[in-house]
Amino acid sequence: QVQLVESGGGLVQAGGSLRLSCAASGRTFGNYAMGWFRQAPGKEREFVAAISGSGMSTSYADSVKARFIISRDNAKNTVYLQMNSLKPEDTAVYYCASPNTILVTTLPSGYTYWGQGTQVTVSS
Repeated sequence: QVQLVESGGGLVQAGGSLRLSCAASGRTFGNYAMGWFRQAPGKEREFVAAISGSGMSTSYADSVKARFIISRDNAKNTVYLQMNSLKPEDTAVYYCASPNTILVTTLPSGYTYWGQGTQVTVSS
């Protein structure tokens, strides 16, 4: 059974940084891509970033490009999202997810497994 557990969310002032972590278990971590999504109140879940199984390929939403960095440590079965220069509009619940492919994918429908989410709140 695949399990994804996020951590690292919290309250931060605009311009600050946070690092989210997602610990995975239940299958060979490096064989699958990983992604981060977020959902703000009243809005649809949106893609944030994704990374291939090897870590060699990444993709970012335009809204976070140059501010967020996705990375993974396959030895620790963990994916990270380093969030810098945070803005109030980054406030959302952030979800870690994994598809049944090693390749980067940006569509929520392409993801099979989801974590429970972690709240990120950016104050102005």
